[in-house]
Amino acid sequence: MKKKNYIYKYAFTILLGLSIGVTSCDINVDPRQSIDSSSALTSPEGVDAAVNSVYARLRAVSNYGRDLLAVSDALADVGRTTSNSGRLIQENNNQPNAHFSAAFWQNSYAAINEANLILDAVELGVSGASSTQLALWEGEMKFLRALYYFDLVKAYAYIPTAIYQPGIVDEGGIPMPLEGSITSDIAFNRNSSRLTIQENYDQIVTDLNQAITALGTANRGGTQYASVGAAQGLLARVLLYRGDWQGAVTASTAALASQTGTVLEGMSYVDGWRATIHPEAMFEVRFQIAAEAIGVNESLQTTFTALLSLGNKNSQGGWGDFIPNQTVLNFFGLAPLQLAEPANDNNNWDVTRNDDVRAFLYTTGNTARGTRNIECIKFLSKAGFVYGDNVPVIRKSEMHLIRAEANYHLGNVGAALTELNDFKELRGLDAVTLTGEAVLEEILLERFKEFAFEGHRFFDLKRYGRGLVKTYLGPNNNVPFDDFRIIPQIPQREVDGNPNLNQNRGY
Repeated sequence: MKKKNYIYKYAFTILLGLSIGVTSCDINVDPRQSIDSSSALTSPEGVDAAVNSVYARLRAVSNYGRDLLAVSDALADVGRTTSNSGRLIQENNNQPNAHFSAAFWQNSYAAINEANLILDAVELGVSGASSTQLALWEGEMKFLRALYYFDLVKAYAYIPTAIYQPGIVDEGGIPMPLEGSITSDIAFNRNSSRLTIQENYDQIVTDLNQAITALGTANRGGTQYASVGAAQGLLARVLLYRGDWQGAVTASTAALASQTGTVLEGMSYVDGWRATIHPEAMFEVRFQIAAEAIGVNESLQTTFTALLSLGNKNSQGGWGDFIPNQTVLNFFGLAPLQLAEPANDNNNWDVTRNDDVRAFLYTTGNTARGTRNIECIKFLSKAGFVYGDNVPVIRKSEMHLIRAEANYHLGNVGAALTELNDFKELRGLDAVTLTGEAVLEEILLERFKEFAFEGHRFFDLKRYGRGLVKTYLGPNNNVPFDDFRIIPQIPQREVDGNPNLNQNRGY
């Protein structure tokens, strides 16, 4: 059989006839331009456009356009599907092969290859580029390469704090090429093997530390771009997953001290979700123009709610495929509440709420799809056009919960509890008096509440070696941690074409 390897063969698409001009002295362009790889890396304007292509791939449905949030939470114990469109049902039921898609693997490695090509060019030097430009490109590409690799390894491998290996070593980490491949011959013959999980995390941490150094000398404004604060925030998350508790405390403290993002409290936090750019965002995926919106079938808005807008709940919008389960409803005291007559007017319905301000991120939808459900409205056309939502990848509030959790594991239980209670106050909750392991459980509970419908819960369970408790979907729906379905299948065509790439067990 002819060997096939699709990981690195994606060329940049030529898209230079855009209204935003790119010049050697103007690098502050929106991340939606790309250029043919044969000419992309020979001039500053070409590298700028190539850099934007790496950012743009984050918008894919398989990545932050939907799946890293919606599929993650569907796999976990956050919600249930409505059967309105049939999407996410298999993922929610944890069916074999219903997991992160082949497109996630392929799009991510395509972006990584583009980043590697740019880093290779930066190392050789780009004619006409200033030292500031070279530092900027290096910092942004190392941040993005770290982000793509982290997203891949946390999905396709176990997490360092909880690795299931009962006498077998078949999973490992992921392939991690650090040099670009510009021709198909190189791609065919590379046949990268899986590194160890530890090696993966070592490289991700190295990339982020180097990104922090480079971005400290050159950066551009806007949370749609990498920055020192964004890199510190991502580093804090990576070190938490790695179990480097002191490193996580140090990095989260640095991220909180940065000028990137603002921790919000009370109703200001709720209002932040209605802003085009979330004030808490340290790094976000930007949907700049309507043409970039994913649309009525697979956007985050349509996945989580059937509403078109809050101004008129009768306007038919998306599908509302994935909605809160009873656990999440109970977190916030949510139940349908009729406000006025007639009952068939969707505008006359809302929900009951408790004192947790996060309850205002949920409301009743409409009957356009047949049933009026309680839905999450974190994503609701915030970018100013239908199905257009800028997606916060790292929010500053997360740093408080990271620091609390890491301090707990360091034995600083008092500091962990103090930080936890300070965070609870931000969300309108009373302080708690807890000791021992109960402090950790309360921190994880706050993470569940805070990041519902943002894609964190599956990985929080995975990094503690906990199974998926899904009895609310049926008596046989639980997935224990030792079940192969915790980890997805590597795309089979990648395994077939690479004799050095072993498949995850069970597939």
